[in-house]
Amino acid sequence: MNLPFGVGVVALVVLLFFLAVASLRILREYERGVVFQLGRFWKVKGPGLVILIPGIQQMVKVSLRVMVLDIPSQDVITRDNVSVKVNAVLYFRVVDSERAIIQVENYLAATSQLAQTTLRAVLGKHELDDLLAERERLNLDIAKFLDAQTDAWGIKVTNVEIKHVDLNDSMVRAIARQAEAERERRAKVIHAEGELQASAKLAEAAEVLGRQPQALQLRYLETLTVIAADKNSTIVFPLPMDIVAPLLQRSTKGSGGPES
Repeated sequence: MNLPFGVGVVALVVLLFFLAVASLRILREYERGVVFQLGRFWKVKGPGLVILIPGIQQMVKVSLRVMVLDIPSQDVITRDNVSVKVNAVLYFRVVDSERAIIQVENYLAATSQLAQTTLRAVLGKHELDDLLAERERLNLDIAKFLDAQTDAWGIKVTNVEIKHVDLNDSMVRAIARQAEAERERRAKVIHAEGELQASAKLAEAAEVLGRQPQALQLRYLETLTVIAADKNSTIVFPLPMDIVAPLLQRSTKGSGGPES
């Protein structure tokens, strides 16, 4: 008579033990538990020990740490009709556990899909030069747009980084030609500016020498000294008229005088 009663007590104890174990949850510091009671939202619990009523309450864990999501390579057509492949990385975290579970079915998948479409939409509004040179500004634009869209899900987008921009071979060659032409243009501009500055200095020097004839003669002699440094050179140089004129006048007077 006592055996069935003893078996029942043991079974009840075992059942209560398993119910107690099933009702206990331990959440880490970075975890929160969204608790539902009979299908309706009850409260957010954690971290630490959480006690649930088995069969009546259910809990969904949510991590509050920053998550890293790789955005697959996307085909983007820029505003100047250039087709490129762009991939990026997204950093975000859950700031409202209730909305992250209730407002969207799978916030990870939803954020990934939204990031892909946003990447194509934002980059398609810019030209290729902006995409290559203004990455920091584009990262901020994408992050700002994503953060506004995911705010209703309780998700905060902290950062977006464009990783790679892949161009086809013909576009790479075109960019190389463009860069070469730009370097040639800069070289010509620098050369022209140098010529302009040199001509201005030469004009100033000519003005100074014109006011001081002695300085012009000294410059002339200095030039002859430089030329004479090369001993294998034959130098033909004109004499200044102020030196030659007296000699010519004497020669004329000596040969053209009246005969006695």
